[in-house]
Amino acid sequence: MIIGKAACGLRYAIKKSGDAVGYCSLTIKCGSRDEEGFHNGIAHFTEHTIFKGTSKKSAKTINSCLSRLGGDLNAYTSREEIVLHATVLKEDVGKAVSLLLELATCPTFPKEEIEHEKGVVVEEIKSYKDSPPDDVCDTFEENLFNGHPLGGRILGNATNVRKITCSELHRFVEAKFTPGNMALAIVANVEEKQMEERLLKLAEKAFDGNWKASPERTLKEITAPKTFNIKRNRGTYEVNAEIGSIAPSLYDEKGRFTTILLSNILGGPSSNSLLYYYLRERNGWVYGVDTYYTQYSDSGILAITFACEKGNIDRCVEGIWKIISKMQENEYPDSKLRAAKRQLLGQMVISSDNGETQCLSMGKSLITYGTVHDDEYDRAMIDSITAQDLRKAAIQIFNPERTSSLIFL
Repeated sequence: MIIGKAACGLRYAIKKSGDAVGYCSLTIKCGSRDEEGFHNGIAHFTEHTIFKGTSKKSAKTINSCLSRLGGDLNAYTSREEIVLHATVLKEDVGKAVSLLLELATCPTFPKEEIEHEKGVVVEEIKSYKDSPPDDVCDTFEENLFNGHPLGGRILGNATNVRKITCSELHRFVEAKFTPGNMALAIVANVEEKQMEERLLKLAEKAFDGNWKASPERTLKEITAPKTFNIKRNRGTYEVNAEIGSIAPSLYDEKGRFTTILLSNILGGPSSNSLLYYYLRERNGWVYGVDTYYTQYSDSGILAITFACEKGNIDRCVEGIWKIISKMQENEYPDSKLRAAKRQLLGQMVISSDNGETQCLSMGKSLITYGTVHDDEYDRAMIDSITAQDLRKAAIQIFNPERTSSLIFL
């Protein structure tokens, strides 16, 4: 793997694979948390409208540029990044890289296209209201991070989206889409050195001396989260609920790996997770129960989500706290800890074997840490977790005085 930084400030990583398919991604350090001075939702709206034309290509040309080669072009927005990514045949990786850089450096935001796309995004916002499992997660984080830059909804709201103008989009891109705020990752069956030389030429051409300094993101640690216990009547047959709290950030190395393991033990993607076994297999109270751990630059969230009949909600909540309490009161047995570590490592290795997943992960790592950690680093960090670490994490994160809940009835 080659990891480097272009003269303009763009970070990059190139990894040779043995596949006929190539993947590339452009990660931009600019998400919904970075919208101060703009309408909430502009990051996500920029992601939508960046494909509507550049100074060199029309929307139609952009849409067909890779699809006519059998490839795919896509994007997504999170609270901390906008990510443009492409999947192509290995011989077309250079074309995909060129297109991603073009989209990020010279979008035109045609007025007629912008007005049309507002309707699309507003419908997307409304659709979330029709999906309680999605809405409960968004509403939970909105309340948990209330007053913090992470508290804004990624999609924004319909009123704000309708107010976004072409000039505001240009101003947002000019302020945020700087080369020092970007990371380009490639996973493909290419000669790494040759690809690096081509990438550097493409980057130099794309930025053309426009090496504006990157804005510093203001970090705001959450030391005393505002807790809440909210019940809302949604009038649905199924109850959707979430229980969670603030968790370690991206930069808490030991804390975040411990929390990843804790999350996996409690409700990871396997039928032998503690909560799945107790709530579903043993008692049949839920169809499914999951945990998710999302890491941000200055904070994180560990939460448990589940859906059940109204008559089972109290049983489920009591059952969840019963499992958590066991993790807090007793150290996890050594034999179970070894098995849990092996399971997590297996999941991570299998996941990283997917070229697209690997590419997106490399981009995230570059923009966050300035480098890409390998499997051996992950293995060493997970192996270092002790039963005491796990118990301490359970006590700190799920302190009843710091833990919140949201229930959609």
